[in-house]
Amino acid sequence: MSDFIIIGGGIAGVSAAARLSELGSVTVLEAEGALAHHASGRSAALYEPRYGAPAVVELSLASEGHFRAAEHVLSPRGLMSVAKADQREAFDAEVRDFQLEEISVAAAREVVPVLNPDVVAFAAVADHAWDIDTDLLLQGFAREAKGRGAQIVTGARVSAVSRGGEGWQVVTPQGEFTGRVLVNAAGAWVDQVAVMAGVGPLGFRPLRRSMARIPAPGGHDISRWPMIFGAGEAWYAKPDAGALIVSPAEEDPQEPHDAWADDMVLAEGLARYEEMVTEPVTRLISNWAGLRTFSPDRVPVIGRDRQVPDFFWLAGQGGYGFQTCPAASRLVADLIGGRQTELSAGLVAALDPARFA
Repeated sequence: MSDFIIIGGGIAGVSAAARLSELGSVTVLEAEGALAHHASGRSAALYEPRYGAPAVVELSLASEGHFRAAEHVLSPRGLMSVAKADQREAFDAEVRDFQLEEISVAAAREVVPVLNPDVVAFAAVADHAWDIDTDLLLQGFAREAKGRGAQIVTGARVSAVSRGGEGWQVVTPQGEFTGRVLVNAAGAWVDQVAVMAGVGPLGFRPLRRSMARIPAPGGHDISRWPMIFGAGEAWYAKPDAGALIVSPAEEDPQEPHDAWADDMVLAEGLARYEEMVTEPVTRLISNWAGLRTFSPDRVPVIGRDRQVPDFFWLAGQGGYGFQTCPAASRLVADLIGGRQTELSAGLVAALDPARFA
């Protein structure tokens, strides 16, 4: 029997395992054959701490110390927002929210020479955005957890959850597992896990986001290009291993499943990107999609269930899981361990599942 059973082996579950292993025995149950198969493995992998709802921003900023101390996890990327002449309002909002510096289109083209000067009317930049080596971060937390004796079980899709005198019993193809506290970090499946456990679902919504990998535009060396957002996040593009990842940044509701890109949505997003640049998209190297799961108020949910205190929610990261996981996982351990947290009382309340009561 474990002190803690964590359902979900994405970055949320694995980072929580590392923190909880300081307090007792941990078992992580991952449905797929490898960790981070779903949303965590399909992330744009950017640490931009001013991106997201206020609670997300606070969690992200609280995670910065961990990122700075973790060797080679972050590398410089930078951020650029571009807009057409009729997008001034959305552009101004992003300049304000992301703390960007407006620059001329000519200056922007010195950084990203494929920007179309006949279409791009406004541009702004910031250097406070970094690539995250997601595998290095994930494996670092996994090693930390295993180093303290945590058990990480893959291929362990949960088929039943019950609660008895000895705590929680969880049935998987890899066997039955028991634990004192159940941590629900199941990503898009969190409400399904809750229902299996006899806990009221909170109304999470998995939203699909598609990605395409295309060759470097015009054969340019794009390694130093920033991540580029179209105003209003109508699309974004990010250099990755010599190619460019382009996303339509859609949020299409889906049932929990192993997501794939929608061809029409992807084509529409690529067209929005193409409108802003001088180089057409001639072929795709690959494409994929992930499900970004949000709570009803689009703020993560971290805390004990109001009705079932030994059922702990770690859910609704909404695509911000990597950049918030250091602070989020520490909060998990603080709340479960009854320790004083360094996060503000207002943030803890904003994340508490009791807000949906």
